Amino acid sequence: MSEPSRTILHVDMDAFFVSVELLRRPGLRGRPVVVGGTGARGVVAAASYEARAYGVFSAMPSSQARRLCPGAVFLPGDHAHYAEVSARVMAIFLEFTPLVEPLSLDEAFLDVSGARRALGDGVEIARTIRRRVLDGEGLSCAVGIAPSKMLAKLASEAAKPSATPTGPVEGSGVHVIAPGQEQAFLRPLPARALWGVGPATLAKLERLGVRSVGDIADLPEAALVGLLGPGLGRHLGRLARGIDLRPVEPDQRAKSIGHEETFPTDHHDVVALGREVVRMADAVAWRLRRAEVAARTVTLKVRFGDFRTITRSVTLAAPVDEAPALARAAGALLAEIDTTPGVRLLGITGSGLVEAGARQLSFDEIGGPAWHEASGAVDAIRERFGDRAIGPASAVGQRGLRVKRRGDAQWGPDDPPVNGEGRER
Repeated sequence: MSEPSRTILHVDMDAFFVSVELLRRPGLRGRPVVVGGTGARGVVAAASYEARAYGVFSAMPSSQARRLCPGAVFLPGDHAHYAEVSARVMAIFLEFTPLVEPLSLDEAFLDVSGARRALGDGVEIARTIRRRVLDGEGLSCAVGIAPSKMLAKLASEAAKPSATPTGPVEGSGVHVIAPGQEQAFLRPLPARALWGVGPATLAKLERLGVRSVGDIADLPEAALVGLLGPGLGRHLGRLARGIDLRPVEPDQRAKSIGHEETFPTDHHDVVALGREVVRMADAVAWRLRRAEVAARTVTLKVRFGDFRTITRSVTLAAPVDEAPALARAAGALLAEIDTTPGVRLLGITGSGLVEAGARQLSFDEIGGPAWHEASGAVDAIRERFGDRAIGPASAVGQRGLRVKRRGDAQWGPDDPPVNGEGRER
């Protein structure tokens, strides 16, 4: 007896960041709205469908978006608020199944195979979820339904609204790829629709005359392996035939925790960059402790004014979750880099994450500052009084303590407030 087909949902919020902002600014509805970095070096995080009609899309430089759509309203991103709304939306998903795998703030996979008897088929569950999200949060979403994760994600794309010069066109909201329909749906799609087909892989496939997913499915596996290597070649061959057995995995631990920031102007001074390292190390360490993990590897990312990007890493003798240790490791890496050409972006990441717990002190720490206890005190103060209540002395500027929050400058620097106006972040 064959196993019953899975019912996988992919729920994708419609223009999530913009839609959340429109709840706070309903007067902007119907206008082209762009959320992201508003400064000259910013990038677009999200665009309303009215703005997309002008060719504005996420990850586009904000300067280019302004040229394409001069009449657009540009709003700075508010990651903390989006995360709060996202948490409430994910809680709605958990009402239907414990098997929820968030991909980002605005999308998630749900395996509702075990809920069909109690809640109905995939379409009925999807419609109920859309209704719950709309009633509870005032937000719309698209839902794809399929026997696998990849197909469900492609199905949700087919269900979304579309941008046209005359205004947004509503999508179906729910799109189903039923068992047995996989190939009929997949074969006409462009090859780039498959996960793993980036620009470099697409160029290689096009040299073989491949244009569609069906073309990939028709290639012998040996040809794909010879062209792309055994891992990617076999993977794409299976996906092109609609084979994707990966389960929905809830409660996935992060593989790394980091913070990076694009500066409004290039930094040339290593002392100023050192202060940024301390601020970023403080932010990363706090997030590590809140996640109850510690990092064995510290990576420093530097992007110069000409967009040349380098990374330097060090693996430590013991995992760390304290700001001074992270700052020392990243500072030592920075000291080996010539910053005189000007640094456009700086980032610190902790990886090789392990569960935090009791650890053995190093010789350097014995008799030294009790940073573990100090970090616990810092965390307690921040939990009670807010993240700006305490921080490194080097983070104090003319406007007070400048603590880096998760999502700060994620989309590049914003323009400074005019005459004191603008949202505090």
